[in-house]
Amino acid sequence: MEASTTITVVARWRVKEGHLDDVLAHVAELRTASLEEPGCLEYAAFRSIEAADELLLVERYRDAAAVDAHRQSPHYGALVVERILPLLADRRVELLQAPSA
Repeated sequence: MEASTTITVVARWRVKEGHLDDVLAHVAELRTASLEEPGCLEYAAFRSIEAADELLLVERYRDAAAVDAHRQSPHYGALVVERILPLLADRRVELLQAPSA
């Protein structure tokens, strides 16, 4: 597999005050379900040391089709769209790809 086909998703979330525990619980469930997807290679979540309400998610997928499949999955809809997004004050998502050698 060429590195240039792999897509890394970097999501930066700022959680609304009072909702961090709920979001972290949803993220734990989301991580487990996402890692079961055939195209998901990695799914890690990090909490900022400097700003307790900020999370960083780093996800790696086999290719663009795997990212699309993730976003169309029932667990993405139920957890991200329905439960997590309403609890976020800010959300930024980047799709990254390694340059071809």
